[in-house]
Amino acid sequence: MLRFGAAGFALLLLVGCESTNQGYQPAQPINYSHAVHAGDLQIQCQYCHYAAERGRFAGIPPADICMNCHVQVKKDHPEILKIAGAIEANEPISWVRVHRLPDHATFDHSVHISADVECQTCHGQIQEMGLVKQEEPLTMGWCLDCHREQPVSFGLPERAGQLTDCSTCHH
Repeated sequence: MLRFGAAGFALLLLVGCESTNQGYQPAQPINYSHAVHAGDLQIQCQYCHYAAERGRFAGIPPADICMNCHVQVKKDHPEILKIAGAIEANEPISWVRVHRLPDHATFDHSVHISADVECQTCHGQIQEMGLVKQEEPLTMGWCLDCHREQPVSFGLPERAGQLTDCSTCHH
């Protein structure tokens, strides 16, 4: 295991050794299209990712959410049959996570939603994606650039310095 002192850690950050999965686009077990659902049909992100409004994680929607519509719409489509089969077998769908931050960083979806940050800010034009990919680098520098651009901490002058305070994202 490598050990770095504070100077070594700072040097790593200065030379740009932050990892990024920008462009990562894994195959998924169900051929689900955000372009159809969020784009063409204009279903709001929080209909499926309802946990995002209340907590840190947006979460992967349970298969039952899909079946709210698909019990009647395209119920015989091969991809919908996979979802129905998973529900019937009481098996979770093994979605492959696309967006991941390092363990030492914290991101709270609910804070960003309450500040009216659009999902596309971090997830790219998700409503145009057939297969989801990580559009942005999601590095510390990328996040800080956004935090520095925010006008007086989303209208809360008493929080003006907190958006770039280390403890905001590192716990």
